[in-house]
Amino acid sequence: MNEHAIKLFPFFDNGITQVGWVVENLEESVERFYRNTGIGPWHFYDYGPDLLTRMRRNGEDTVFNMSTAVANAGLLRLEMIQPLYGDMVYQQYIDRHGFGGVQHFGIAVKDMASSLEIVRNLGINIAMEGEGYGLDGDGHFAYLDTAEMLGVTIELMQRPKRRKPPKKIFPEHTY
Repeated sequence: MNEHAIKLFPFFDNGITQVGWVVENLEESVERFYRNTGIGPWHFYDYGPDLLTRMRRNGEDTVFNMSTAVANAGLLRLEMIQPLYGDMVYQQYIDRHGFGGVQHFGIAVKDMASSLEIVRNLGINIAMEGEGYGLDGDGHFAYLDTAEMLGVTIELMQRPKRRKPPKKIFPEHTY
């Protein structure tokens, strides 16, 4: 095992909590997945200037927007992402692999600041971040530049204590 993978191990203590993939059409992808698996309900959010208080790409402030839908499959959260605009980590994945397939594994962390300090000390680039999507201005996600090292991008997530309501739930009758 390479040196970086050993040092990243502490992030995996609680296991992978999310699997995410990039889709071309979020509505169609969610409906097809639900129809074929029965997994749902799916909660839809737009992560952009209306929801996030801070957005960064490779350490620089930026603006981006993406539509997402999340659903729980047991203890694992599934996330589908449709990029809308701006420079985001998803375009690199699309350029290499097209739409579909696993783009990232998400790992829940309790303290994002100390987690990102570990990442910086390892020399791993923080490719994209968003903050402030919780009702109390908390909530922070950070995508690490780990695709070459691990074969998949790792997303660290410090979930908010309280979430803003989704813009939509599909199917409606399941909540």
